[in-house]
Amino acid sequence: MTDTPIAARIRASFDSQTMMQTLGGVFEHAEPGLVRLSAEVRPDLRQQQGVAHGGLVFTLADSAAGYAALSVMPENREVMTVEMKINMLAPGTGRLIAEGRVVRAGRRLVVVAADVWCGPDDTRRHVATLQGTMIPVDAQ
Repeated sequence: MTDTPIAARIRASFDSQTMMQTLGGVFEHAEPGLVRLSAEVRPDLRQQQGVAHGGLVFTLADSAAGYAALSVMPENREVMTVEMKINMLAPGTGRLIAEGRVVRAGRRLVVVAADVWCGPDDTRRHVATLQGTMIPVDAQ
């Protein structure tokens, strides 16, 4: 399968992000305003009760939302997180899937949201929901 230009741009950025490499993050899908990432809840990424650590859930959601924002930016722009709020809804186990989306893209700020799920499609559990703000910055 050949990446679209947007997916190729997101994949290149994702592949250079060492935090995602450390967490075992996987780039799954990108289209304008929507990005999906995933990660397995490995034993070293669990909290004391044996479920996904909140840091893993937050990082995956933040990255999915940020890449959704990047997907609507011109080539000479990138984004950085300004503010994020997350609600943890249920314990995360197995494989986490984060789907980030653009709520509104402005010149100065981009409002984003993300949802994190776990489990098979027919019984998936809503693990977290996130909303935040990204700021466009000059590409490095």
